[in-house]
Amino acid sequence: MAQENSFKKRKITTVDHGGGGLLESLPGDILTDIFSRLPISSLAKLMFVCRSWRSILMTQHGLISSSCSDKKPCLLLHCDSPIRNGLHFLDLSEEEKRIKTKKFTLRFASSMPEFDVVGSCNGLLCLSDSLYNDSLYLYNPFTTNSLELPECSNKYHDQELVFGFGFHQKTKEYKVVKIVYFRGSSSSYRGRGRIQYKQSEVQILTLPTRRDQPSLSWRSLGKAPYKFMKRPTEALVNGRLHFVTRPRRHVPDRKFVSFDLEDEEFREIPKPDCGGLNRINHRLVNLKGCLCAVVYGNYGKLDIWVMKSYGVKESWGKEYSIGTYVPKGLKQSLDRPMWIWKNAENGKVVRVLCVLENGEILLEYKSRVLVSYDPKLGKFKDLVVHGMPNWFHTVVHVGTLSWLDTPLDL
Repeated sequence: MAQENSFKKRKITTVDHGGGGLLESLPGDILTDIFSRLPISSLAKLMFVCRSWRSILMTQHGLISSSCSDKKPCLLLHCDSPIRNGLHFLDLSEEEKRIKTKKFTLRFASSMPEFDVVGSCNGLLCLSDSLYNDSLYLYNPFTTNSLELPECSNKYHDQELVFGFGFHQKTKEYKVVKIVYFRGSSSSYRGRGRIQYKQSEVQILTLPTRRDQPSLSWRSLGKAPYKFMKRPTEALVNGRLHFVTRPRRHVPDRKFVSFDLEDEEFREIPKPDCGGLNRINHRLVNLKGCLCAVVYGNYGKLDIWVMKSYGVKESWGKEYSIGTYVPKGLKQSLDRPMWIWKNAENGKVVRVLCVLENGEILLEYKSRVLVSYDPKLGKFKDLVVHGMPNWFHTVVHVGTLSWLDTPLDL
């Protein structure tokens, strides 16, 4: 009996040696292949098993990230509830029956309890303080790495802010763009019940991707050449952030404008010939790497126009037409929180999120329900996921283990 217990002890000691046991002795290429088949939530946990696994996950992130693609994204659900915001996620790369909503623990919650999501790029989130507009954070929700960005020296008390965040593949640089519209001492006035911000400034922050780079500091690019809608950048395509201009009383024409993260220049983008873009609600979105215009009609109907060749007006074409649909989840009456009214998408019923691997289009209805739409069959399907919050704003996010010094080629 004593010999049997001694054998068991020796066996257990052998398995636990080095942290990974028998799996740790496998060749690195085999482990990399195994890891590439796992969802990002599992990879984040494996980083803490042993040093050798952590090394493989960090050095082979480009190969391992193959399971986390634009066609199999994570969905981050931002719950902008009062006092303290929440951030949930669900991984669409898992089997449908196993998909569950999980909640992140936000380390910066005490210093920035309420925030807006500026953008998502290469697994990183850019977050802004929705209370005071002073703080900006860079955050990887799966590794919990975070970085508080410095404040800009140029500050204005009465202002409107438009943010953008992105990565340029050629320069290998992340940049945060802040467009400030503010009141001058004598050039602003109140028209139609709304304060007019006549002054502007474009501020930009280049984030370091190497340790030997200088410290962070904001740069001014001068006055903004356009007045944009007060919302984060529409879409990141070809290393360019995209915005829609705000119509003015004497200039009702709305323009599509890009900001190139390489040369830091604004340029107008040709619009599709679909008519009525000046008076109809529309949004820009990145679908399958192409710039798309979502044009909203009556009763929740919408058309999706795709620019197949970037910058070429003739390449615009209407790819999808989605009809009216009322998800079952909307039939339940819920009190609408004030933050939903504050962040309402100009009365839009549905938001276009992304195109899934099976070709279906993922939609969000009234900040309450996720729905997939099959364009071939014209059928809708409600996504019923355990633990979904009642109200949320969905952010399409490609989960990775990367940080500033390990940008992915996505």
